[in-house]
Amino acid sequence: MRHDKAAMVIELARRMAASAEGLTLDEMARDMGVGRRTAERMRDAVLMLFPSVEEVSDPPSKRWRIRGGLNGFEQAPTATEMLELTKAAQGLRAAGEPARAAALEGLERKIKAAMRSAALNRMAPDLEALVRAETIAVQAGPRPTADETMLAEIRNAVLAQRPLGFLYSRPGAEPRRRGVAPCGLMFGRANYLVAADRETGKIQTFRLDRMSGVEAQEGHAPPPADFDLAAFSTQSFGIYQDQIEKVELCVTPQGAAEARGWRWHPTQTLQDRPDGSVMVRFEASGMRELAWHLFTWGEQVEILAPERLKTVMAEELAAAGRALERSRS
Repeated sequence: MRHDKAAMVIELARRMAASAEGLTLDEMARDMGVGRRTAERMRDAVLMLFPSVEEVSDPPSKRWRIRGGLNGFEQAPTATEMLELTKAAQGLRAAGEPARAAALEGLERKIKAAMRSAALNRMAPDLEALVRAETIAVQAGPRPTADETMLAEIRNAVLAQRPLGFLYSRPGAEPRRRGVAPCGLMFGRANYLVAADRETGKIQTFRLDRMSGVEAQEGHAPPPADFDLAAFSTQSFGIYQDQIEKVELCVTPQGAAEARGWRWHPTQTLQDRPDGSVMVRFEASGMRELAWHLFTWGEQVEILAPERLKTVMAEELAAAGRALERSRS
């Protein structure tokens, strides 16, 4: 469709409708990947097809925009729907999949272009607040799930800055009723509510799968003024960047079921073996952090490659052993 002139004119119209200030000819040429003369012809085609195009003086340039959105798309999306679209695109870019991210970003532009200005203006504050209040932490781990009703209740409490009450269950402990000031959500190895204790202001995390009876309460409970969710999410272990190596692991039959549902790496491939074990292969850097993760699998994972990962694992185990010996002396 890239070379289909009609499709490109419609795409330009969507971009003009999605821009509050309008587009210059140079911006049209850049966004559409064409020369200035072609951009002029495309602009003229948009002027013919859409009488609502406005010309805005912005010395030394001129801008063109379509006020009121495009006809034919009357159903405005909700802030939550737009949030999930934005978040999905961000997650794909972070995972190194720019093509899939661009597809979602293009869809987002089309939706905004189809919206009435009044609806877009009403949605913008909530969407901006939710984007700030949620982030994605991509790590190795089980594939998490989240209850849609619970997420909706948490998001409503974040937007309204209301206290959030819920029953929290920890393994081996009696369930406890909690009341917090919700700061946002963090998605990754498990999904977490990030919240502040209402008395001390201390930031805490609560796994969503351990929460029940989630309900927004009466009152006002804003997050701490200096709290930054994105900065908070980076305090956990990061990913070390060094040379990329081919990793081969063999998971025993006892751990195979869990391994099949595990997110090891974006490049992973899994292969079942006749004895019930699973071969896991991917390319990655950060052998030290990978060794730390593999330690949690105990005897259920055998390292086949690379040799450097075996060496790093042996070094880390030796260091842990020395630390344990010191603690006993």
